[in-house]
Amino acid sequence: MTRGELTPDDLRAFAQSYRQDPVKPLTAHAIAKSGLQAAAFRNDVLRDIRHVFSVEIKTMPVTNQKATGRCWLFAGLNLMREDIARQFKLEAFELSQNYLAFWDKFEKANMFLESVLETLDEPADGRLISWLMTSYADGGQWDMLLNLVEKYGVVPKQAMPETYHSEGSRGFNYIVSTKLRQDAATLRRLCREGLGREELAGRKRDMVAELYGLFCQSYGEPPQTFTWEFTDKDDGYHVFADLTPQAFYRRFVTMPLQETVSVIHAPTADKPYGRTYTVKFINNVVGGRPIRYLNMDMAELKSLVLRQMQDGHVVWFGSDVGHASDSGQGAWFDRLYDYEGILGLDLSMSKADMLDYRHSAMNHAMVLTGVNLQDGRPNRWKIENSWGDKNGQKGYYVADDAWFDRYVYQAVIYTRYLTGEQLEALGQKPIELEPWDPMGTLAGGGKP
Repeated sequence: MTRGELTPDDLRAFAQSYRQDPVKPLTAHAIAKSGLQAAAFRNDVLRDIRHVFSVEIKTMPVTNQKATGRCWLFAGLNLMREDIARQFKLEAFELSQNYLAFWDKFEKANMFLESVLETLDEPADGRLISWLMTSYADGGQWDMLLNLVEKYGVVPKQAMPETYHSEGSRGFNYIVSTKLRQDAATLRRLCREGLGREELAGRKRDMVAELYGLFCQSYGEPPQTFTWEFTDKDDGYHVFADLTPQAFYRRFVTMPLQETVSVIHAPTADKPYGRTYTVKFINNVVGGRPIRYLNMDMAELKSLVLRQMQDGHVVWFGSDVGHASDSGQGAWFDRLYDYEGILGLDLSMSKADMLDYRHSAMNHAMVLTGVNLQDGRPNRWKIENSWGDKNGQKGYYVADDAWFDRYVYQAVIYTRYLTGEQLEALGQKPIELEPWDPMGTLAGGGKP
């Protein structure tokens, strides 16, 4: 008998144990009829899904990222559009998500090929090259958004509307990934054949030029200048002609975006609190601002979020939306499903274990626009999502504080809210994390 082999005696014992269980045979009927999720749903939680908040920042109708992983771009542009809307008394307004998506995906292609040149000595079957060959995606991070707007500015949606592939990127990503892998194979082969670094860089530039045409074909050619015209809520007409995207950004986005920091809660042994971190090979713009995180415990992170919101500023944040959710209700409640009760299983895991063992990771970015405080402590949060207006309260979601503690990993905070100790910690040289670290997952592909 082989060690670990299951014997007939084992199977008979398992069957007897199951039949004698006071819960499992009974709940099996409900599970077989309705499925695990429906059988485990806690109807009593519905009474707590209230879209009422003691601190609420009024924001515009939700946007829709459609079938793409552009959540991080949408969330960032949703912050900026509120800034512009306040200046001109606009009731509805969007910045072009397609415009930034074009430049993000184009810059990522350049970054990918530059990474190929940096890793020519790595074995093709090693973990780094294997990761790199699957890294091209829609996802991104806050610092990557700042890289784009600083270099390319922003434009109103009317200046560069959506296209078929900006709203549904899977087929386009397949073609780009195919081309990039072909180019990677070519560059690595030319290196083996003795082509020098300068010649390889020249070939890479030719590859990027070819890709530019592909992006224009599918996303449209980005405007160099445009005219912005609109009427405000008082029916006043406004027109601004001959604007460049960079001039529009400098003139109308007044938020101090560069005075922000991504604070994270990653309670794993390899990431001590009070230290800064970056992630190798994850970025979009060569020469741009690197990803930087300041890790802290949840109480500190939440305190900063509350201070910023109580001052009237919404908060860009990253979380894992794959757990404890009901899309129809527009709710994330940690106790929404009683899987343990209906299955008779212990499914508990610490947040650190969920990260270390890949049960959870950042996969979606949204905007916090409200919070309800009870005795000075939050019990639920209002969230501006980017999945359209069909679910929740016209696309706005609500989360309980237990879900926030368990599945929120990142928040973008103005540095003026940091304590002296936190600012000092922010000045440290970041510790480099591997590209497959859980803190890099949002940049490797947002939730479609």
